[in-house]
Amino acid sequence: MAISDNEKLVKQYFEHFNNHDWTKLSKMYADISEFKDPSLGQGIVKQTRQQIIAKYSELNKIFPDLHDQIIQIYPSGGKHMIVEFVSTGTSPENSKFELPICTIFTIENGLITKDFSYFDNFEEEPTDK
Repeated sequence: MAISDNEKLVKQYFEHFNNHDWTKLSKMYADISEFKDPSLGQGIVKQTRQQIIAKYSELNKIFPDLHDQIIQIYPSGGKHMIVEFVSTGTSPENSKFELPICTIFTIENGLITKDFSYFDNFEEEPTDK
């Protein structure tokens, strides 16, 4: 079974992510892309390539060993790729995190136009008193 261009693009994306090459990663997005990401707030947030670089650079400062491990890629129609992966990292205080994430990428003309990610945002978990 041949690997689609979109699947190659997604695998390249995670390679850039794991190499912490935020400039190359940002160039895989359209000039302005739409994000759904609990860390950016509610609803759809538009981001430029520069904002994408800034976001991941900041995250990388907190977690120098930031790494994503793809669990499964699910192609969906002609322009969507659903990726299930686990993000891990270690903070300077030596606390580790392991976060399962599901992202739906919309790919148009070889560029990511939408990046809708779903995960538990630790900071917003309710605490039982």
